[in-house]
Amino acid sequence: MKKLFYILSLVVIFTSCTGKPKLGRPEVSPVEIQKKYEDWSAYQKKKIMLSSDFVALDANSKEITKPHFLEELSQGNYIPIRLESDATIFNYQLFKIDSTSDTSIKATIVETAFNEIENLKKEGQPFPEFSFKDLNGNLITNENLKGKIVVVKCWYIHCAACIKEFPEVNQLVKKYKERKDIVFISLAEDSPEQLKVFLARKPLAYSVVPNMKIYMNLTLQLNAFPTHIIINKEGVIVKVLSNFKSLEAALAKVSGE
Repeated sequence: MKKLFYILSLVVIFTSCTGKPKLGRPEVSPVEIQKKYEDWSAYQKKKIMLSSDFVALDANSKEITKPHFLEELSQGNYIPIRLESDATIFNYQLFKIDSTSDTSIKATIVETAFNEIENLKKEGQPFPEFSFKDLNGNLITNENLKGKIVVVKCWYIHCAACIKEFPEVNQLVKKYKERKDIVFISLAEDSPEQLKVFLARKPLAYSVVPNMKIYMNLTLQLNAFPTHIIINKEGVIVKVLSNFKSLEAALAKVSGE
């Protein structure tokens, strides 16, 4: 009995010392998922959230930094696959792109990785100074948002992905409605007239600022839409995200929920 207890104790100590969960198998076959672009596209949209926090692994299962992981993807030689895990942190591993795979798969991955690299560079930087008026005439500036967490959604009317997430982001606003220290603002490319007609049919619970195309393209230097930005109470960009799921998780972390 003493011998058994000693062995079990060593196992517990070893597990707690390493602190690393055992890596699971790939959720999908890295070979099969590359055979049709439609399959890869659906998988990527549902399972691969490169703007979120994740454990990055190279092709040899060695842990690498997120910037290194994204840089490898941007070269067009790898696809990212999520590994099976019970942990809340996702594990993504690089797998070689097959030479016979649809070239659209490589192109999509390269474009996505490039956008994520550019977004990652923005994190830790002060959000550019601004003075906006929303559709209701409210003035929104750096000064009157000091001490608040600001969630910014960047979009435009003809962006299908931007509109598709309206119900989810509206629920997010509802979830945090009691938090007076969290503000939701959306920057839209379109004119006030276009937005008023559109939002009458598809309401958005954010404050909506019109005519933001030049600001988003030149000042924020955004490459894809939708883009979500979380700004902390000191006015610093803490996360730049490309989808609602990543936004939801990041906001819960930043807000202390």
